[in-house]
Amino acid sequence: MRIAVSADGPEGLDAVVSPHFGRCPYYILVDVEGGKVTSVQAVENPYFEEHAPGLVPEFIRQQGAAVMLTGGMGYRAMAFFEQFGIEPVTGAGGTVRRAITQYLEGQLAGAKPCQEDAGSALRGGVYERDEVGRLREEAEELQRQLEDIERRLDQT
Repeated sequence: MRIAVSADGPEGLDAVVSPHFGRCPYYILVDVEGGKVTSVQAVENPYFEEHAPGLVPEFIRQQGAAVMLTGGMGYRAMAFFEQFGIEPVTGAGGTVRRAITQYLEGQLAGAKPCQEDAGSALRGGVYERDEVGRLREEAEELQRQLEDIERRLDQT
């Protein structure tokens, strides 16, 4: 099975998961057999600067992925992935290695549209279109991850 993961860099399993699948600079393609990683490849997102609906899901389909792990995506992207028979999974964070492990262990599953999709009309879609918005989105995702870590530490 091939799993695609949105990433901020080409560092393979050590790359940081990007909070939005369409505006990430790289995808890490991870082949898994019998629950074990058999190969890892970084590919550049040809639509990093700009894309139209459906282009990125089609690109991921062409890479042979069965699953798309990411921090978030909108309703339309989820529909495209499902149409192509690719399982969209949102809520991934940390490193690609962590996201893959969580997915394989059943701790990361399902997809909900990201907050920017619901609020893009209020912000004029700025998060999707400029670098400052993208960085703001990444900072918010890191804050959510930190809060999750602190909550888990408090439970131990």
